[in-house]
Amino acid sequence: MANRKLIAGVDSSTQSCKVVIRDGVTGELVREGRATHPDGTEVNPAHWVSALDTAIAAAGGLDGVEAISIGGQQHGMVALDAKGKVIRDALLWNDTRSADAAVALNKELGGNEETAKQVGSVLVASFTATKLRWLADSEKENAARVAGVALPHDWLSWQLQHSKGEDLDFGKLFSDRSEASGTGYFDPTTSQYRRDILAKVLRTDREINLPKIISPAQFGGTTPSGIPIAPGAGDNAAAALGIQAQAGDVVVSLGTSGTAFAVSETPTHDPSGQVAGFADATGRFLPLVCTLNAARILDAATRILGRTHDEVGALALSAKPGANGLSLLPYFEGERTPNRPHATGVFGGMNLNNSNAADIARAMVEGMLCGLVDAVDALEKLGVNVKRIILIGGAAKNPAVSQIAAALFGREVLVPPAGEYVANGAARQAAWALLGGDSAPIWDLGKIEKVSATATPDVVERYRTLRDRTENWS
Repeated sequence: MANRKLIAGVDSSTQSCKVVIRDGVTGELVREGRATHPDGTEVNPAHWVSALDTAIAAAGGLDGVEAISIGGQQHGMVALDAKGKVIRDALLWNDTRSADAAVALNKELGGNEETAKQVGSVLVASFTATKLRWLADSEKENAARVAGVALPHDWLSWQLQHSKGEDLDFGKLFSDRSEASGTGYFDPTTSQYRRDILAKVLRTDREINLPKIISPAQFGGTTPSGIPIAPGAGDNAAAALGIQAQAGDVVVSLGTSGTAFAVSETPTHDPSGQVAGFADATGRFLPLVCTLNAARILDAATRILGRTHDEVGALALSAKPGANGLSLLPYFEGERTPNRPHATGVFGGMNLNNSNAADIARAMVEGMLCGLVDAVDALEKLGVNVKRIILIGGAAKNPAVSQIAAALFGREVLVPPAGEYVANGAARQAAWALLGGDSAPIWDLGKIEKVSATATPDVVERYRTLRDRTENWS
C-alpha cells in the first residue's frame, strides 16, 4: 500500500465529469467520483470547473496523487480574450449552427480533397474551425476580441494550474496532438498548427494564442499544490489508451456520440469526409468516424415505449432480426457522418404487423448500430486492417446491444468490463508520464466477453436503402 503511485484520470465529457484515482503501476482502482454537466450544445465553461471540483471531492480529493491528466470532449470552442477570460459560452462539438461555415471553409481551402490533405479531415460542423468562422460571421464584436482559443480538455488543464482569482497565463496553456487534430487548423502529419488556415477562419492577421503541443509522456504544468499535469487527450484518443488498443483493433464507442476508430501507424486523408484523420495519444494516428446519434437513441426509446433501458433491451431481443421490416434512420440530432446536420429521424417500412413495442425497440437498436457498421466499413475502405471490434461506452452495457451488434457487424464483438475508459486512458497517460518508459504501462482490464451471433446483412442493406432514399430530404 505504501509503495503505490497514485494517479488521477479525468473524463470531462458532454454530459458529466468522471474522476478515477488508480495505482499507476497496476491500474488498480482506488476511488472515483462524478458530477453532471448542464444540458445543451453551448455551455459556460465555468460549469466544467465546478463539476471537476465536485467529482474530485467525490473521489476523496487529490491527497497522495502524484500526477493527473484530463481527457475531454473534442472540438468545443472556448474563445478567450486578451486576459484569458471566456468571451462567450463554449460551442460544443454537437452544435450544428456552423454547418454552412464548414461548407464555405472547405471550398476556401481548395475543396474536400485539398482540405483533407492539409488537416487530415474534411471539415464538418463539429470542428472548432467552423465554429470560429461562425463566430466571425455572426458575432463580429466577440470575434474581434478573440486573443486565444482553447478546447475543453486543454482549457481545464489550464485552469488546474491557476489559483482562484489568479491572472491567467497564456504561456501555461498546453494540449496534445489528438485534441489539436480535431480543430481543423492543425496538421496531424507534421504535428504543427496551420496558423495560415486559422487566419482565414477568423479573417484576421492578429496573433492568436493557441495551446502548445507537448509529447504524450511529458508534463505540461503543475497544480498550485504541486501535482504535475500530463498533456491529456481528446476523448476518443483517451479511450483508445484506456482500452489499450493496438494496431488492428477498431473500437466502437457508444456514448452521446457513436464513434468507430482504429490505431494506425500511418495518417489518413479521406476526401469523402467520412473518416477524420486524427492523431492518437501515443504519437500514432487515430482514423475515426463519428455519428451524432448513439446512446441518446436508446434514451428516446425508453421515452417512446415507456420502459427502462433493460426492458427496451429485452424487448429488442424478443423481436426477430430486422424487426419485421421496420427500419430506423436515427438522425434525431442531425448527423455528422453522413454529413446531414439538419436531418431528422425516419422510420421506414412501418405497417400494422410491426407496429408493436418489440419491433420498435429492435429497430431503434439496429438503427443506432447500423450507422456504426457504415463507420467500420468506411475505415476498411481506407485500408484499415480490422482484426478485432471492441465495443465500449454506456450503451454497450445493455446485453441487447452487444448481441445485435455482433449480428450486424457479422463478426465476433469483444466487450470489456464496463468502465470509465476515457478517464482510465487519461490516468494511464498520467502514469506513463510519471513512471517513464517508451510506452504506457500495461494494466489488467479484467475479463473480456466475446459475443457472437448469426450475421444479418439484409438488415444493414435495408438500412442503407433508407439512408440513400432520404439523402435529399433535408
